[in-house]
Amino acid sequence: MDGGAGAAAELREAHRLAGHADRVWALAWNPAPGSGAGPILASCGGDKTVRIWKRAPDGAWHCSDVLEDTHNRTVRSCAWSPDGKLLATASFDATTAVWEYNGGDFECVATLEGHENEVKSVSWSPSGSLLATCSRDKTAWIWEVQPGNEYECVSVLQGHTQDVKMVQWHPHLDILVSVSYDNSIRVWADDGDDEWNCVQTLTEANNCGHSSTVWSVSFNHKGDRMVTCSDDRTLKIWDTSADLSQPKTGEGHESWRHLSTLTGYHDRTIFSAHWSSEDIIASGAGDDAICLFAEENSSMVEGPSYKLILKKEKAHGMDINCVRWCPQDPRLLASASDDGTVKLWELRGSVLD
Repeated sequence: MDGGAGAAAELREAHRLAGHADRVWALAWNPAPGSGAGPILASCGGDKTVRIWKRAPDGAWHCSDVLEDTHNRTVRSCAWSPDGKLLATASFDATTAVWEYNGGDFECVATLEGHENEVKSVSWSPSGSLLATCSRDKTAWIWEVQPGNEYECVSVLQGHTQDVKMVQWHPHLDILVSVSYDNSIRVWADDGDDEWNCVQTLTEANNCGHSSTVWSVSFNHKGDRMVTCSDDRTLKIWDTSADLSQPKTGEGHESWRHLSTLTGYHDRTIFSAHWSSEDIIASGAGDDAICLFAEENSSMVEGPSYKLILKKEKAHGMDINCVRWCPQDPRLLASASDDGTVKLWELRGSVLD
C-alpha cells in the first residue's frame, strides 16, 4: 500500500517518458540549465544511448536529443558538470565520453580510455576541475580537466577487491567516495602532494557497514550526512561532518561514523538512494517500489532516527535502477527502470506528521 507514517504525503506519477529500447540504468538532472530554461534530465541505458528530456512551456516533457553512435555497449552512468555545460557518460565499452552542451546541439569533445573493462559510474568534483570514473577492473580513476577538452589521469585508486559500482564526490570538498561488490565504502582524499589516498574504509566489521554489495551513495545538501544502499536490503546513514580532505593521523583523528540503519522497507536489493534539498531520502529497489524517508524530530539521546513517510508499491513494472530528485524543483522525483521507462513523480502533501 501507499502511505506509512506520513499518510498525508502522496507520490503522484506526473509523466512517463518512453523512448529507450532497453533498460534505463541512470539519470542526471542538469544542475544549471540556464536562465529561463526549465529542468533538463539526462537518462542512459542498455540501448547504448543517452536521452535528453526537457519540459515544454505547456508542462509536457519531450526528448530533445538522443546521444548515440559514440558508445558501442550499454551506457551505465551519466553526470553533468557543475556549470551544466558538460555531460559525462560511462559505458560498458570501457570508455567515458564527455559531451559539450551549449543550449543547442551536443558534441562529443573527449573520449577517456584506460579502464580495462566496463566503466560503471562517473562523477564531477564540486569545482568541475576533476572527474572520477570507476570500473569492473576494481579501480577508480581521477581525471584532471585540462585546457582544450583534454583530460589527464592524475591518480588510479586501488584498494577495492571487487567491481567498483559507483563513485560520488562530496558536494563541497574534494573528497571522493567509492562503493563496491566487496561490500565496502572507501573515502579518498588528496594528501596535499597530489597523491590520492584512502583515508577511511567503512565496512561491516569495523563501522556497522553493509554485509553485501554496496550499490549507491548520496550526500545531503550540506554534505554532513551520507546515505548508502546495498544488496543487504538496508539503507545506512552516515555522519560525514568530519573534514577528511585534510587527512590527520594518530590518536583521535577525525572519521566518518555510522548513525542509523533503515531495514525492512524493501524486499529486494536497493539499487539507488538519493537525498533531496529538502532532506528527503528516496530509495528505489528490485522490488519495483520507491520509498521516501525523513528524519524524525526527536530528542533521543542515541542520535537521529529516520522514518518511512511513503512507500510507492509497483512504481515500475520491473527493477528500479535509479532515483534522482530535481535540484530546481525539490518535490519532483525521477526514476529509471529495467522496464525501459523513466517516470517523473510529484511529491504532494505534508511529509511529516
